[in-house]
Amino acid sequence: MLNSVLSIKIKQRLNKLDSQDYDNIECWQIVEAFNKAQVEWARRQLHGINAVREGDEESNRRKDDLQILLNTQPLAVSNQQVFYSGVIPANYLQWKRVDTYASKECCDDRRMVIYLAEEANVNVLLRDKAKRPSFEWGETFATLKDNEVNIYTNDDFTIQSAQLTYYRQPVKIQIQGCVDPYTGVQSTVDVQCEFKDDIIEVIIDEAASILAGDIESGNQFSRGTETAERNN
Repeated sequence: MLNSVLSIKIKQRLNKLDSQDYDNIECWQIVEAFNKAQVEWARRQLHGINAVREGDEESNRRKDDLQILLNTQPLAVSNQQVFYSGVIPANYLQWKRVDTYASKECCDDRRMVIYLAEEANVNVLLRDKAKRPSFEWGETFATLKDNEVNIYTNDDFTIQSAQLTYYRQPVKIQIQGCVDPYTGVQSTVDVQCEFKDDIIEVIIDEAASILAGDIESGNQFSRGTETAERNN
């Protein structure tokens, strides 16, 4: 969907398409509200706080809607003795999985099954014979801490390579020629929304609701919120 169409639809939802009064909607307000709405929509679908209570990959629709945000990239890890750590990418939104190949002097490289665990339970997991890292069983666990992924080895094996699969932040739209009041920088390109048009329609209602709340337009706020939720 073109940004020009997106802007018209948002103004139409707010009944400001031909308005010349004091609360006209500026282009930067549309950009800010739409980008905020994208993140709120994505977080709600991933967590399952939506009309149908469906979260990450709990239905074909969620798989289809959110697949565009799934990203896999190599994770550069460093040895910290008990675990290997790697920095989470800047566009990270939510965990999916991490894949690693591990090695030990006695054996060939082996792909490990890795479970995401709680940082609070690390000492318990390392002590538990059934749950601690095991090259023999090809299983270990990882935690998230200080914007890093920590893959535990208990000094039992070496990690040769790692890949992180995660949900990334949605690409922020930009409208060419629009000046961001926070940075004072003018957008030199037109960046369109990456989602399918049916999802964009839902996000437009969400963005219109955000703007309606900003200008204290109660009817438009209620309509936008209800419509966005009903179509999830």
